Amino acid sequence: MMITDEDWIAAEEWMLADVKNQPKAVRARYDRRMSRIIFSLDSGLDLAFPPRLAQGLENATADELADIEISPLGDGLDWPAIDADLCIPALLQGVFGIKRWMGSQMGASGGRSCSLAKGNALRENGPQGGGPRKARITSGQG
Repeated sequence: MMITDEDWIAAEEWMLADVKNQPKAVRARYDRRMSRIIFSLDSGLDLAFPPRLAQGLENATADELADIEISPLGDGLDWPAIDADLCIPALLQGVFGIKRWMGSQMGASGGRSCSLAKGNALRENGPQGGGPRKARITSGQG
């Protein structure tokens, strides 16, 4: 398939129109005290997230996290020292990495959840383990 000049121009126009409708990052910084990446959008909205949530940032040092660049179109954040990039529209949707990486992060924390019932059962059952005991249903008269 050959791409014509008209196709190329139409694609560029579509991209520029799409970019105009997306939120743009205008400021970004790393807050060492709170251990948060903070970025501001052109709408005035400020957002923050812990770097441990984002693919490529989870093991970065404070100095590496502090070196943030905003992409020329304002649609991404870049950490050149660690070759990490995050897309603003994806961050706004709660996407902090590729699907496989995000799945591994969710799976890693799954076994750590502890409900009140689970905690009480662990204390009650001690080394026997197991979850909350099921109530026994007995029939009235045999």
